[in-house]
Formats: sequence, C-alpha cells, structure tokens
Amino acid sequence: MAGSRHLVDPQLLPLLETIPPFELSEAVLPMMRGRPARFTPRAEDVARTTLERRRVPGPKDAPEVEVLVYRPKAATGPLPAILHIHGGGYVAGAAADNEAVHRPLAADLACVIVSVEYRLAPETPFPGPLEDCYAALAWIGRNAAELGVDATRLGVMGESAGGGLAAALALLARDRGEYALAFQHLIYPMIDDRTCAAAEPHPYAGEFVWTPQANRFGWRSLLGQEPGGEGVSPYAAAARAERLEGLPPAFIATGSLDLFLEEDLVYAQRLLRAGVPVELHVYPGAFHGFQWAAEAEVSQTAARDSRAALARALRP
Repeated sequence: MAGSRHLVDPQLLPLLETIPPFELSEAVLPMMRGRPARFTPRAEDVARTTLERRRVPGPKDAPEVEVLVYRPKAATGPLPAILHIHGGGYVAGAAADNEAVHRPLAADLACVIVSVEYRLAPETPFPGPLEDCYAALAWIGRNAAELGVDATRLGVMGESAGGGLAAALALLARDRGEYALAFQHLIYPMIDDRTCAAAEPHPYAGEFVWTPQANRFGWRSLLGQEPGGEGVSPYAAAARAERLEGLPPAFIATGSLDLFLEEDLVYAQRLLRAGVPVELHVYPGAFHGFQWAAEAEVSQTAARDSRAALARALRP
C-alpha cells in the first residue's frame, strides 16, 4: 500500500496522533471493549431527553437483547424512529458509546432512537448479531403504539460494522416481509468480506484506523471462516446480495481514504441500478472514524449532511 498521509485532510492529522497503529487480535479485544466512549453527553442534551434501558425478547433459543431507548421530552404524538446499530468491526463497540450523539439527535429531530446491544463475534458469529438486530426491529414493530412510534417512519442506521448490519437488516426485513423499513442510513458501512481478498486493493485506502489486517480479523470472527471465499450469506455481507430491488432508500457516506470506499461505491451503484433511491457522499481526505475529530470542517460537513438526510427521511 502506498503511503496516504499526504492525502489526509490537514485538520484530521491531529486525530491520527491519538490513534497508534496496532494489530487486532483476540488478545486485544478485552482492551478494545473496555475503552470508555470518546464523547460524553452534554448536560443540556441529557435535560432534553430520556433514556430507558429495556430487555426485549431475543431470537429463538437465544438470550434477551438489551436496547437503549432515547426519547425527546418535549415531543408528543406518534414519533418517527431510528433503530441504531453501533460499529466496532463486528467484534467490539457498545450501544452506550453513542449516547452523546443520540441524545441531541433525538431531541433535535423529534424522534425515538432505539440502540441495540447485539452480541459480538467471535463469541457469537453470524447469524447471531444480525438476529439480535432483527429481534429489536420486531420488538419496535410489535409495540409501536406502546412506544409512541409511527411504524411507517421507522428506519435503520449504523456506522462501520453497524452499517453492515443495517444493510443486512434491510435485506432481511425485505425478504421476511414482516416489518417495513422506511430508510437505511449507512455511514462507511462494512459490507463486503471480499475486500479482504481483492486482487488489486486500493493503493491509498485503509492505511489508518481500520486496516486490512483489522478487516480480515473482523470478518473472520463474524463468518467463522476466512473472508473472501465461497458460500458467504448476503445477510452476513450485504454486498453479496444478488437482488437489491425493493430495498428502502439509502444514504451512504464514506471517506476517500476509508478502506470501505470502493465496496461502498459499488453498493451505491448497484442500489441505483436496482431502482433504489441513494444519496451518496465521499469526503475527501477522510479516513475511517474521521468524525472523531469533531471540530474539523469535513467532520462538521459530514454531520450536517447526515442530520439533514435523517430529517428528510423522518418526515411524514
């Protein structure tokens, strides 16, 4: 891989200094999973919202699934809702990591946000994590009236592996036909295990934060086999789906230096060719997780684009 530091947005370079390179392995997973959230919620956002932890019925013969339900205090009537799925390469992350984002989002967009604590690989490989997410979707769908949710304005959102699970959930919901999703909001989604085995990998994408080595570990953990081979379900890697017709409108955002750049671009193109409305953004000089540099102009632009798209998708 060619060095890509000269292509990084200068305002993102200080963030790189805080993220030392490391090799992802089972030995470091406890450390990754034990890290505190990067951001804490502001007091004013806590004051504007409520947070309720619930345990909902899990998949058949599996444990209950914990969900975090954020609700704006000021809003009334049936509200639109977002089912959020956190990132972490399928092997790390937690629903609570996004509290600082979810509280103001729920308040500003007058919506309910349900964040799902799905089981992680490698302890729980596919299809366990996805079925946990489907269980959360089913709980919302069955209890929309009690939750004060307008089930016709329910969408799914996720970043990285959460984006991969969100895309897979959109496929699964379409194919099972039990619950309808109004949109899928995918932030640099991890959707194609074949990136690990690409004959001509992108010369500049993937040097920082989420690397090819980490990607191979994450996919191997989820699939229980080497990525890139035969027989991988499209519900594990959404890019493997042969038919994309009938999926909900998609918002897809990624960075020009993100390892997932090309798989995300191809998926967006295939969705468009299947008649699915797509809003696509590629942020120059941005690597995986660039929004952690919240003061950078490119991060603020990405946040505005994402929020504006969600506001449109949640309208009656």
